[in-house]
Amino acid sequence: MKINFLDHVAIRVSDMEKSAKWYEEILGLSHFEDAENWGHFPFMMVSGASGIAIFPKKEEDDLDYVSARIHIAFNVDNESFDQFQSSLKNKGVEFHFKDHHWFHSIYLKDLDGYTIELTTKIMDANK
Repeated sequence: MKINFLDHVAIRVSDMEKSAKWYEEILGLSHFEDAENWGHFPFMMVSGASGIAIFPKKEEDDLDYVSARIHIAFNVDNESFDQFQSSLKNKGVEFHFKDHHWFHSIYLKDLDGYTIELTTKIMDANK
């Protein structure tokens, strides 16, 4: 099992459009969203293989388990993704699987209740 890199950090912002513009103009991040598969959020602001997932601060009722809190996501390859799931099951660690169309993720809590995501790409967003 191997973690490749920090994939993204998820944050909540008061104005998604303004925040997306700020990350584009100030840090040069690219704006990627997939409303067809993800709904209205998150906005993904990416640079290379890393990014920031932006969620609205005040729409908690619309957020599911995945986006309900700030979370930290690590990228893993498909083989490690399967190995982590098996390892977590063997250790009795609760986690949740989510199909995000372009990638699959599992979510678990650390000792302080922060959400940790392990994510693996299953489709090429450029196709």
